[in-house]
Amino acid sequence: MSLREDLIFLILQFLDEENLKETAHILERETGIFFDMKYFEGLALSGNWDEVERYLSGFIKVEDNNFSLKIYFEIRKQKFLEELDNRDGPKALSILVNDLKVFAPYNEDLYKEMTQLLTADDFRKHESLTTYRDTNSARIIMMNELKKIIEANPLFHGKLEFPNIRSQRLRRLVNQSLNWQHVLCSQPQQDPVIKSLFVDHVCKPQDNHSVVNNLPTSEVGSAPVPTSPSSCTSTPSIVTHSAVTAGTAGLCALQNPAETLEELQDSESLSKTGSYKTWDEVTSGTTKPGQGQSSVFQLQDDFPKVVQRILNEGSSPVSMDFHPVQSTLLIVGTNVGDIGLWEVLSGDKLLCRSFKVWDIGACSPIFKAAMVKNPSVSVKRIRWSPDGSIFGVAYSKHILQLYSYGGASDVQPKLEFDAHVGGVNDLAFCVPDEKLLVISCGDDKFVKVWDAVSGVKIFTFEGHEASVCSVLPHHKERIHFIFSTSLDGKIKAWLYDKLGARVDFEAPGRWCTTMAYSDDAKRLFSCSTSKDGESFLVEWNEAEGSLKKIYQGLRKPSIGVLQFVTANNQFLVVGDDHLIKIWDMDNHELLTTIDADGDLPASPCVCFNKEGTLLAVFSNGSGIKILGRDSCPKLQQGSEYNFLSSSGLSEILSKLSISQISSVGSTGMEDGGVPVDEGTRNLENVKPILIEEANMKISNIYYHPQFQFLSLPAKTDKVSSLIYNNAGDSLLALGSNANNVVWKWPQNDFNMSGKATTKIPPQSWKPIGRPRLIADYSTRTKPADSVACFVYSKNDSYGITTSGGKIYVFNMLTYKKMASFLPSPPVATSLALYPQNNNILAVGLDDSRIVIYNIRRDEVESKLKGHFGKITGLAFSEVLNVLVSSGADAQIVVWNSDGWERLNSRSMKIPDGGPPPSNIRIQFHQDQIQFLAVHDTCLAIYEAKKLECIGQWVTGKSSAQISHATFSSDGQLVYATFLDGTASVFNTPNFHLQCQIDFNACILDIRNEVYPVVVAAHPKNPNQFAVGLSNGGIHIFEPLESVGKWTASLPVVDLLDR
Repeated sequence: MSLREDLIFLILQFLDEENLKETAHILERETGIFFDMKYFEGLALSGNWDEVERYLSGFIKVEDNNFSLKIYFEIRKQKFLEELDNRDGPKALSILVNDLKVFAPYNEDLYKEMTQLLTADDFRKHESLTTYRDTNSARIIMMNELKKIIEANPLFHGKLEFPNIRSQRLRRLVNQSLNWQHVLCSQPQQDPVIKSLFVDHVCKPQDNHSVVNNLPTSEVGSAPVPTSPSSCTSTPSIVTHSAVTAGTAGLCALQNPAETLEELQDSESLSKTGSYKTWDEVTSGTTKPGQGQSSVFQLQDDFPKVVQRILNEGSSPVSMDFHPVQSTLLIVGTNVGDIGLWEVLSGDKLLCRSFKVWDIGACSPIFKAAMVKNPSVSVKRIRWSPDGSIFGVAYSKHILQLYSYGGASDVQPKLEFDAHVGGVNDLAFCVPDEKLLVISCGDDKFVKVWDAVSGVKIFTFEGHEASVCSVLPHHKERIHFIFSTSLDGKIKAWLYDKLGARVDFEAPGRWCTTMAYSDDAKRLFSCSTSKDGESFLVEWNEAEGSLKKIYQGLRKPSIGVLQFVTANNQFLVVGDDHLIKIWDMDNHELLTTIDADGDLPASPCVCFNKEGTLLAVFSNGSGIKILGRDSCPKLQQGSEYNFLSSSGLSEILSKLSISQISSVGSTGMEDGGVPVDEGTRNLENVKPILIEEANMKISNIYYHPQFQFLSLPAKTDKVSSLIYNNAGDSLLALGSNANNVVWKWPQNDFNMSGKATTKIPPQSWKPIGRPRLIADYSTRTKPADSVACFVYSKNDSYGITTSGGKIYVFNMLTYKKMASFLPSPPVATSLALYPQNNNILAVGLDDSRIVIYNIRRDEVESKLKGHFGKITGLAFSEVLNVLVSSGADAQIVVWNSDGWERLNSRSMKIPDGGPPPSNIRIQFHQDQIQFLAVHDTCLAIYEAKKLECIGQWVTGKSSAQISHATFSSDGQLVYATFLDGTASVFNTPNFHLQCQIDFNACILDIRNEVYPVVVAAHPKNPNQFAVGLSNGGIHIFEPLESVGKWTASLPVVDLLDR
């Protein structure tokens, strides 16, 4: 299928969604790209013969073939017979002469017989027409015959099925294009106003001139670069620039994406008729006025250039990485598959692991055969995750392994992937949308993206024609993308979608390339080596999309493939010619070299710690040299220097952790990772954890000094709904009286991040001159009995709320009501926004129905029926593309969010003696595969697709009921509140009780008549949660900074003795 056909299908889908049906059918007829059989059948059964033939004429003609001849004959014969049946001789004669005569040459006898029917008293007496009963039945018989002929007609092949396209696809592409245009603005405004699609969006420039315009002309290459990952369009097309020389192949040109195709064509014609500058012709750097380049820059005194320690790994190291938090911790991979963990300050080797496949049964036959043929395996790349809680190891054969790290020598295997056929050449971690992912590339020419929590493969990027040797994830504003380079010299960039590579260029040297950004992510560099050994270290001008500098001083030819790193936003460091070579980023000339006391290999690997105070470099054999400052004393071994205590680093990791790696993963390696620290669980026979069983394991926090909390005064009556915004800097409380209160934290010297915290109080916020948010409630119910619901849009710009009456859409910046719809009755009891399109809202009603409502078009798209009580919970999964609903009937139902078909259902098991089903609420886990179900007496975690329960916890007979529960932001904890004034913190998915907070002992307004109603987890900080009370009060909780996370830190206390 061509891109033109793709576009026509998108337009057809758009016309159908906009209810422009007739226009869509005209386009179908004029393009002949899709034959709508249902529409055609409707025309035929209604007897609209003129339109039947007009629509058909866009696809076939009478004389095309025998199938087409038969189709037209059957239609015109039916017209003829109907007029005979109506006793309208003149019309029948007109049809015979004007429409049927064309068939006479093919069968004259048949035509004569039809002529004789004009004079017959009843045409049914003809032997071939005795079965003709009435018009409607005859049309149905004719249509069934036509369907068979149309399907057999080769001219209709490939035109009878509409491709499977996700809803609102064209609108989404337009929105993406507008987003790209805004990102590409030289000075993007925070709240852009886009009033037209007829011209490209450009934010009004500020008074100050752009950085690009202020650059000296000598710094910018003369040939512009056509496109970049920051300027790519949303079309899946790929334009290859094989004719563009490496000297012009910039990667991040910020330009108008609407001009991309035209400019690409211009570039290709230039490459044939014009000439580009060669590498030597591109200006290499700048000299400051009045100064020579050799005297401008000097190596700083604190640059690590003196050998302080030599580590002996035991085998030849091939990859290494410093810990991102503990700057003296170094992980090393070797050529025999070993990994070593070093505390370089003391020189202690904390860990040594040899290569081992954790689950050989889950590996592919290709890998098993390769291991039988040659069992030797080498490490290709080893890297820490951004928070240092895990590290990944890529091997020379198929395997990628992830380890969790808890401090000191606490290293545990977590996930194993049979990732690529052949070598896994590189890996990298990234965190788009606060979700930890691992990226891999390999000899099989693929780039793959995996969920580092669940092990599920999310994307496979295809398009390279040679082995992929490196990957580099990055982001601009909110746009996340991945660079990849291959051994044929190609550089590609990918977004986290399935639309293919956005750019395709040839790298300098046209062979092996690595790329890196400066620490502040503002400058892009690459180092390439050709097959002939010629190496290129360059900086790209992102604003102009051209080469900015070529650094001089590399050996020609180089010995081996060079590796480079950046340091302190100032230096480029390359291992070359048995030396460590250093450039200042602002000068193309070599600044200095370090020999590290000699004995370095030809192209040694180099690595800085995060602060830039230590530099590690490979030496010949199995050595690693650690370089420090001149003024720094030799690294000494001793407890006073060893800060890597298990508790110390665990505290750091708990504070900075993005996502603790779950032990739950896929059970096979074909589509996901394999967890190795737990045995396979029988999901059908999950044993509920009773509170009596857990009593001996509880560690309660009774008093305020043992945790941090912040109390907010009551601004409404009972808090019915409590929700953080997605940014994590404000908290919204929705009272049962329909009043909404927004608490917003300031950004100042005491709260640099501006996020919610217990350290400083927030302010009750509303726009100046605007009233508070007040929803509508039903006149048939008391405000205190209404169901209050609130959801944020993805970017927090809009809020949707109801309290038993109409549903309102508010602009959260101005509190302006944007829309209202679905007045009660029936009353809305649950809301959920469709993540792929925030214009689609799922609304659960108290009459057991679910309404799918299109806010933009102000219409109901679908009504779902499958429950027998009011809807109490709704949640979408973007990964599985499903909607999960729960109701007062204890039923949990899974719906396909493409066509809204019911896929599966199951009753939630309520403990014997428990209250009847009431409010069963649901929430998806961070992995979008599991979800939490909350009942008054039990908590359960289900796998959404099969609705298998993988963990359950129930209260005891003497225990208080659960009022609410929620996942932490990373999905590793569940916070649950109880009607007796307590909260419990559970681990997932097994519901082991971590600790308990007794509000009665530490918060004065908790009494018998006041109890926690709802709990909300902070979207960024997995150890912060907020509790809304029945009297309108709100309390926010965090563990002590010295602890960093919720742990069982007190002596074990039996709740029954309390």
